[in-house]
Amino acid sequence: MKDVKAYAAQAADKPLAPFHIDRREPVSDDVEIKILYCGVCHSDIHTARNEWGGTIYPTVPGHEIVGTVTRVGDQVSRFKVGDTVGVGCFVDSCGHCKSCEDDQEQYCENGHTQTYNSYSQDKKTITQGGYASHIVVKESFVLSVSDRLPLEKVAPLLCAGITTYSPLKHWNIKKGDKLAVLGLGGLGHMAVKLASSMGAEVTVLSRSKSKEKDAVELGAHHFELTTDKDNMARMANSFDFIIDTVSAQHDYNEYLALLHNNGIMILLGVPPTPSEVQAVHLIFGRRSLVGSLVGGIKETQEMLDYCAEHGITSDVEMISIDQINEAYERTLNGDVHYRFVIDMATLN
Repeated sequence: MKDVKAYAAQAADKPLAPFHIDRREPVSDDVEIKILYCGVCHSDIHTARNEWGGTIYPTVPGHEIVGTVTRVGDQVSRFKVGDTVGVGCFVDSCGHCKSCEDDQEQYCENGHTQTYNSYSQDKKTITQGGYASHIVVKESFVLSVSDRLPLEKVAPLLCAGITTYSPLKHWNIKKGDKLAVLGLGGLGHMAVKLASSMGAEVTVLSRSKSKEKDAVELGAHHFELTTDKDNMARMANSFDFIIDTVSAQHDYNEYLALLHNNGIMILLGVPPTPSEVQAVHLIFGRRSLVGSLVGGIKETQEMLDYCAEHGITSDVEMISIDQINEAYERTLNGDVHYRFVIDMATLN
């Protein structure tokens, strides 16, 4: 086992602090990675503070990882020392269920192994994430990262990027489609960039007028305030798709009414309590309310290649690791433009 520096939460009500964790020595199919950058996802906060339940302490968050290969196992063929690579939201799956065979490891029917706070497939160890100097991951769950893009801005693509890319591809959103993005945060700003690059006519729906300038600069064609009742009434039956990135409690019915016949509202955010949905909004207009998780490894690699080809990255604010607790509070207050990324060199 290898002792590495990290930052960990040791209780739900305690700030993250310096910690040491053990990483396994690489075996035949493993890749050891020196972590250069790690994005800060809202899921990190939920887990550190046990807001979803089930957090196993101490826990080291972080699943938007970009780094450099430092060692490889003797059976590794796709990577070599010095390669730039990424690790996303999960690091293993059963490999033999229907979902895994269909390159949909994120929906592994036997439970995929998340990058942190998750039991390994053999149930013997608990994963620790990217707020650390190094990580060891099976080759089949490591991703190639192009050096053509600034790596600190690539890190959030491993979660925010693929979370928005996957539904855009699954529902074949294309030129001519009218798509609304609800919420302009870490997920929302990536949805705008990706959907507009695919030719969709993008409208940002927001409660904050101050987001309008950013929305246009990110590629949105329109901006609409959801606090304006006249606006909401005018937009009825307007959109083919709505991508809902909001994790706070909100009324789905208000937005379902904005869909045209056969329209689809795609949920990416996870509000803390269940939401009531009126059947009439689905039945009249044959609308659909669906959800989507991140993509599988194959699709995540496709997303990274697409972003490299089109020059798409996340808008980030760099922090040092000792600013992580402040970054959590600022994230909760919506005070981030649009994703915090930790420079892991500051861990040393």
